[in-house]
Amino acid sequence: MNKVFIVVEVPLIGERYEVYIPIGKKIHKVSSILAKAVSELSGGHYPSKKDATIYSKATGKPYNVNITVKDSDIRNGSEIILI
Repeated sequence: MNKVFIVVEVPLIGERYEVYIPIGKKIHKVSSILAKAVSELSGGHYPSKKDATIYSKATGKPYNVNITVKDSDIRNGSEIILI
């Protein structure tokens, strides 16, 4: 199991996406990948940016960018917010 299934909420465009993310990547890399994917999926309505941040929807706190997804509390079914 190298990936987890998550729901990404993007308040800027009012959309939600269901995606799989790799558990071995650091959060800062995953944030960048998600920003690019959401930009493509939204037809450019979400501007892809390198400083995108992901937050836990449950706690409202940002994820530590220096840890891997595996070391965070992101699990299958987690909901995150992309800003």
